[in-house]
Amino acid sequence: MISFKKFIFALLRKQNYTQFYMEAWKEYQENNKERFLKEMMDLLRIPSVSAKSEHKQDMAACADAVKKSFLDSGADRAEVMQTDGFPVVFAEKFIDENKPTVLVYGHYDVQPAEPLELWHSKPFEPVIKDGKVFARGSADDKGQFFMHVKALETMVKTNTLYTNIKFLIEGEEEVGSPNLGKFVEENKELLKADVILISDSSMLSLETPSLDVGVRGLSYIEVEVTGPARDLHSGTYGGAVANPITVLAKMIASCHDENNHITIPGFYDDVLEVPEKERALMNKAPFDEDEYKRETGSKELWGEKGYTTIERTGIRPTLEINGIWGGYEGEGAKTVLPSKATAKISARLVPNQTSAKMTKKLLDYFTSIAPSSVTVKAFEHHGGEPYLTPIDSKGYKAAKKAIETTFGKTPVPVRGGGSIPICTILEKELGVKIIFMGFGLDSDNLHSPNEKYGIENFNKGIETIPYFHKYFVEGNE
Repeated sequence: MISFKKFIFALLRKQNYTQFYMEAWKEYQENNKERFLKEMMDLLRIPSVSAKSEHKQDMAACADAVKKSFLDSGADRAEVMQTDGFPVVFAEKFIDENKPTVLVYGHYDVQPAEPLELWHSKPFEPVIKDGKVFARGSADDKGQFFMHVKALETMVKTNTLYTNIKFLIEGEEEVGSPNLGKFVEENKELLKADVILISDSSMLSLETPSLDVGVRGLSYIEVEVTGPARDLHSGTYGGAVANPITVLAKMIASCHDENNHITIPGFYDDVLEVPEKERALMNKAPFDEDEYKRETGSKELWGEKGYTTIERTGIRPTLEINGIWGGYEGEGAKTVLPSKATAKISARLVPNQTSAKMTKKLLDYFTSIAPSSVTVKAFEHHGGEPYLTPIDSKGYKAAKKAIETTFGKTPVPVRGGGSIPICTILEKELGVKIIFMGFGLDSDNLHSPNEKYGIENFNKGIETIPYFHKYFVEGNE
């Protein structure tokens, strides 16, 4: 039996170690924060847009830059690894086979920057304004995964790394991760870990920190409606030939009823209904409707009747029109009856819904309701599954304690409205749980013009991440 004296000594020694961690991390980060920020901004200058073939060389350049950042930060190994699409960057720092391994996932590809005319500054020339970095990819996801790179450097340089760390940074998340599943399946041993940590999500605010306990899935399709064989004179043929834009608009309008409930047959069949007790807890999170309207530039809020805004964006499935076009779009007027009209349409999915089943429902719906006067072509772009994180897991507890340590507050568990398509595949193939620990904000204009990421959020992430590794080790001892 350990003596009381030895117990006190061990306790004091642990306290001293903890204090040492805190002081060493804080000092190193303070001395290097300007460089950390500069390096992140250098990464943002690379237009790594996976959706556009014209950026193929930029994608390769960005992968190489990410690889270099890992080697400069103390990784034992960093490698650009090919897939059937854009490459992934794998890196690792291994210290002890008896220690747990954390796999960090992120992505270096970004959304297209269009419409360019709505940006206040050039999307790939980062600008600091009001304490935020404005650039495409600043919050989604370069700025956020780069926090882990700099946290690695902090722990390596201060000799305070007590987990093994692996990194999987892909280049196709913004197009649905079509090739990552195969890569993961073929590299299970390489990616073997005890937990997966992702910072591709947001928190409520720096004043009210939160942790996502789940993300929604995604089904993304495109619908093309063709009427006449060519554009026609709208005076000569108008009223006698079906207008594809009118037909498509009616088809889209039929997707919601007067309560903004989605009318596609079977759309809600598999939805996992959330108990009233959990809904009540979820709605205790701070929410200012007027501020929400100001941030979005909306006159009033809109959505499925019977649910709050927090519920609509977290626990309910949705259907959105992401783009629609057809006919003449140039300057001035041109009186044509267009030959074609096209729309891109996405559905966000919740637990128990699957992207394959929901995509089929969407495709079937749009082809079945088309009038005989037009031809409809509908096809899938990509999809992904919803994911839930157990809050009783060691990983979640470590993240919660890390947030409590650096923010001084217990994080609120929330469900994210976005999608990370690879989550269910990562868990299935690697057999471990995923923890979401994002430091961005919903107001960071993700996927929109003037995307931004707070410098304080960036620094807070670098400060907090080392504690996750520390507490995850302690939770596994």
